Amino acid sequence: MNRQQAEAKLQALFKLDKFYDEQWDTIDRMFKGERVLLIERTGFGKSLCYQFPATQFSGITVIFSPLIALMRDQVSKLNALGIKARCINSEQTPEENSAIIKDATQNLIKILYIAPERQENEEWITATQKMKLSMVVIDEAHCISVWGHDFRPAFRRIVNLVNLLPKDMPILATTATATKKVEDDISTQIHGSLNVIRGNLLRENLQLFVLNVQSEDEKLVWLGQNLLNVSGSGLIYTGTKANTKIYSQWLEFLKIPSTWYNADLDADSRIEIEEGLKKNKWKCVVSTNALGMGIDKSDIRFIIHTQVPQSPIHYYQEIGRAGRDGKPALIILFYNEDDKALPEAFIDGGRPPVSMYEKVINVIKQELVGEQELMKKANMKQTQVRVIKADLIDQGIIREVLFGGRKKYEYIVNAPSLNTKAFEELRAWKKTDLDNMLQYVHTTKSRMNFLCEYLGDVEKGSYNNCDNSGLEKLVVKLDSEWKERLQRFREEYFPELEVESKYSNLVNGVAASYYGVSNVGRAIHRSKYEAGGDFPDFLIKLTLQAIRKTFGSQKFDLILFMPPTKSGDLVKNFATKISGILKIPISNSLVKVKTTQEQKVFENNLLKEENVKDAFTFKGTETIAGQTILLIDDVFDSGKSIREVGKLLTKMGAAKIVPVVIAKTVGGDL
Repeated sequence: MNRQQAEAKLQALFKLDKFYDEQWDTIDRMFKGERVLLIERTGFGKSLCYQFPATQFSGITVIFSPLIALMRDQVSKLNALGIKARCINSEQTPEENSAIIKDATQNLIKILYIAPERQENEEWITATQKMKLSMVVIDEAHCISVWGHDFRPAFRRIVNLVNLLPKDMPILATTATATKKVEDDISTQIHGSLNVIRGNLLRENLQLFVLNVQSEDEKLVWLGQNLLNVSGSGLIYTGTKANTKIYSQWLEFLKIPSTWYNADLDADSRIEIEEGLKKNKWKCVVSTNALGMGIDKSDIRFIIHTQVPQSPIHYYQEIGRAGRDGKPALIILFYNEDDKALPEAFIDGGRPPVSMYEKVINVIKQELVGEQELMKKANMKQTQVRVIKADLIDQGIIREVLFGGRKKYEYIVNAPSLNTKAFEELRAWKKTDLDNMLQYVHTTKSRMNFLCEYLGDVEKGSYNNCDNSGLEKLVVKLDSEWKERLQRFREEYFPELEVESKYSNLVNGVAASYYGVSNVGRAIHRSKYEAGGDFPDFLIKLTLQAIRKTFGSQKFDLILFMPPTKSGDLVKNFATKISGILKIPISNSLVKVKTTQEQKVFENNLLKEENVKDAFTFKGTETIAGQTILLIDDVFDSGKSIREVGKLLTKMGAAKIVPVVIAKTVGGDL
């Protein structure tokens, strides 16, 4: 098929007139059965490079993508065009996914999107052997490479599949962001001749600014002073899940329509917010980088980062979601010198230390273990265990086996020693990436040229689209009026404790503050660990404000307090003072019946649950049945202790249990 014939079919199928030259070059190579890595900016039209040839092949095209939002959007559009497309992902029921897999094996689907992690599913593995496969696509291909900004172990399984396929089967890997090092790594992993098509990454319509600030307060104030004057709607990116809520609540406090989005949201809420974003329901959505990729919205008019990303490649990927319609879009990065601590922490935690690898090896040497058993025995987070497993399998130290119908891991006899050189190189590389991001912050040259040079775009240009090359620099003025507004906000905004479940009569509670905000965390630490005496009165005042604002109309029958692990009578004395002020009876009858450790020593929820299971009882004569109970503690982290007490009091007949704490940690909100 030549280009003229293909464009006639393009008009009939997709209602588009013609291909870009690089689109046609890619498509032509697919028809010839080649393997291609396509590196093009966001909004270029990479999806057409596989969707069009997929319609011309006799079999099915499978697209591996980590972006569920993109799957939903593209499947909907393809079906509207009469092209049979489906997706398999974790937001659908097992029955829905199974029905789609069955249709795929019967060649009833032309294009099938699937999340890379689904490859471990036995049903999928069996089904692939029955499919009439015509083409394989790896979307967000930078995830293949450990040198990429979003490496995912599951993508290595795609590479294993690709390298088993016939050499003349077309393979397309696509990404908007790949340095030369990532490009070379992908080429190495995908065996055979990989043709690289790299487009021009310059985006002249993005107006780039860096706003230097001295505090979080200045970031909040600039948004309050200026956001309504910015045209259109957009995204505000934060570094933690906790900050999505804080920034969104601040904007709502100022009557600026916004909502928050992060990985804690359920599937229905995510879809609702994604659809609302497309319809400009709010001035902005405040989100972690969980939102944006795969969202089909070409008119995002601004993207503001409140936290410096880990690398220029992260940053380019995220700001590339703005102005895809070619019209001007405002791009702002807030920067405070202290901000680099968070990406440094992510880098340090992204690759576990060698001691953790050795611990996992020692556990697996002793016995066959599954993932959850390994998490418990090694006391590690699930993400840490998964990264370590993938590396140890790659190095031929452990392997997956099926034992009793369950996937387990065993040590390979005479396995090679752990090679740590690659980990050390990767950590050093990521540190260098962060240094490059800080160079972007401090550069006096064109910011767009800086990003494109970093990404390997060799096309030179002179652009006047940043605060170093023609645009006026941004500043913030923190005056007494805005300081007062911030103070009022902090006296009215209280984090929610999400503890409701079908297993108890616990309701979602409230914290007086986040642990790291202002002087709250310091005051708690001083009392608990530095013999600083009872919690100070300002914490009592703040907690009372939280109770009155959130549960002002609620009548409480009894106050209980969480029995301490190490802090003596601190919580008891605090709850007693609250009891006296609110004139609610208090009981000392909630006690521990087994020794527990501080929850912070455990790295995963499995061990935290075991630590407090059956640890509490109620020894008093007070009536619990039918009562509404105010349950007080000092610090909320995983919430496992409060949930355990909630189940106990529910069994005793409590009608409602309302948890209130002084501070909520951000540990679970990163």
